[in-house]
Amino acid sequence: MEIPVDFILEKTIIVVGVFTVSLLIAMYSTYAERKVSAVLQDRIGPNRAGPFGLLQPLADGVKFFMKEEIIPSSANKFLFILGPSLAMMTACLTGAVIPWGSYLEFGDSHVPLQVTDINIGVLYIFAVVSIGVYGVMIGGWASNNKFSLMGAIRASSQMISYEIAMGLSIIALIMTTGTLSIGEIVQQQVAGHWNILYQPLGFFIFMVCSFAECNRTPFDLPECEAELIGGYHTEYSSMKLGLYLFSEYINMFISSAVMSAFFFGGYDIPYIEVLELDHNLVTILGTAFFFFKIVLFIFLFMWVRWTVPRFRYDQLMNLGWKIMIPLAIANIIITGACILIFKA
Repeated sequence: MEIPVDFILEKTIIVVGVFTVSLLIAMYSTYAERKVSAVLQDRIGPNRAGPFGLLQPLADGVKFFMKEEIIPSSANKFLFILGPSLAMMTACLTGAVIPWGSYLEFGDSHVPLQVTDINIGVLYIFAVVSIGVYGVMIGGWASNNKFSLMGAIRASSQMISYEIAMGLSIIALIMTTGTLSIGEIVQQQVAGHWNILYQPLGFFIFMVCSFAECNRTPFDLPECEAELIGGYHTEYSSMKLGLYLFSEYINMFISSAVMSAFFFGGYDIPYIEVLELDHNLVTILGTAFFFFKIVLFIFLFMWVRWTVPRFRYDQLMNLGWKIMIPLAIANIIITGACILIFKA
């Protein structure tokens, strides 16, 4: 079977576009993080590189490239390089199944603003996210440093613990929507109501677990400076350290996109059909609105970082196993009961 050239071309453009936007947003998230912290702490923040400090991320990137590559003599060289590469690769792969917009019309052809709409998109995201644990674990172990190893063990146990609650919170959403396709989940919200109305508890559990999955405060125990120097990337320098830090910000961006798509209608703008605008314009506005929702979630990540103190490790595990998982199971039972009562 011959694959049309047009199809390959449009998919290539979308893949490159998603990859570029992910990197750009991750890059400027570092700038935004420093500016948000400056505002919350009554400081100015970065203001030297370019107007308003807007070139600061580029300056940081150049600095990472120019630094000396140091691989410890006792480290496993292959795995030491594989760790950050795997973390970055899995962070970028998750964006493939997210619908960034509806579709654009060019004559008779329709171009969907999604790399691929597989019917198991939700499972794909969980599969890729769980591979990300290996990037952290391999990097921490390959460093041959006890602090790195302790950070890696913390990270992997934390991610595995909170993935369970995250998966259970999504089961309730799947029971409500009846599909594993993210494109279909968004389409249902465009046609009806946002899922946040049906699954407020599911959203809360998913959001808390997203903080834990991204190793963000108050769940940043794996890189706890007070106890572990720098956590799993203590021995890393130059671009390999940059890849770990970058992957964290891309994960934050993708988590925000997934929360927006699952619970807040994705690219849906309520009542925009009343205006009777051109379809392509509606699609572009929808994509812009989707990114606006993502930016709000990224701001929430940053706001929490500079407001809430870090948990102790036993508190972190207690929250995951004794509160989040029972809450998620209760949410499934309540959702099942509501479906039986109201759809009978």
